[in-house]
Amino acid sequence: MRSFPQNSLMPGHAGSTRKTIVIRDIKTVDEMHEVEELQRQIWGVSDLDVVPALALRPQVEVGAILLGAFADGRMVGFVFGFPGILNGETIIHSDMLGVTSEYRSQSVGYLLKLAQRDAALAMGVKRITWTFDPLQSRNAHLNFGKLGVIADRYLINYYGDTSSFLHRFGTDRLWVTWLLDRVRDESHVDLNEIPALIRVNENAEPVVNTDKTDEKQLLIEIPGEANPELWRTPTRAAFTGALNSGYIVNGFYVMERNDQKIGAYFLTRDRDDYR
Repeated sequence: MRSFPQNSLMPGHAGSTRKTIVIRDIKTVDEMHEVEELQRQIWGVSDLDVVPALALRPQVEVGAILLGAFADGRMVGFVFGFPGILNGETIIHSDMLGVTSEYRSQSVGYLLKLAQRDAALAMGVKRITWTFDPLQSRNAHLNFGKLGVIADRYLINYYGDTSSFLHRFGTDRLWVTWLLDRVRDESHVDLNEIPALIRVNENAEPVVNTDKTDEKQLLIEIPGEANPELWRTPTRAAFTGALNSGYIVNGFYVMERNDQKIGAYFLTRDRDDYR
């Protein structure tokens, strides 16, 4: 069990009162039923799309990592990953990470991922994979900016049609890899010197320039709040074209331009530290 004092004030608490987040294993069926309910709350899915406790229980028995984040004894987030074999290597695939709305932007997801990393390393696993929607700037910042993942696969409509309100415009995903023994490259990147396959204009619309796939480095920009109806098709084309040409996504940066927040995916051809 690990306890972390939150750095931010919790909703509904005045002054300097802070909650302590406790990260620990979820082992009982009752708590697994709580995970079911969190899935419904966080993603708005129907019972048909909930991963049930009856499936979680045996997976935990054979090596799955199921961790909960608790505030005053109440579960406010969880992370779930199961073991698998990828290219002959034992990995953990992190299938779900969810945090209730009132505890987002409080580093709870980050703490859950760090605890998941510790658990994987204790098992001798050095690679964790997962997927996320590349139009979600907040998730991109966590994954690339804070955890240091990399990605070389773009999956079109990966989950198909679901009951979640979040999936109205498809379920395109980046498949990311977290190399747990990789040393992050903290070198400075001058974004102004790197050509972009897609830029965000002053109206938060995509400006497409897809003839740059002979460059050493590339950017794919998205707005801080990307409208999937407007951004899904051009970003899908940009990611699939670049990754099929041998690039990997190696970072994500947040900047301000024209009084708006913009996220920039950083792509490079350097794959030496990926294998």
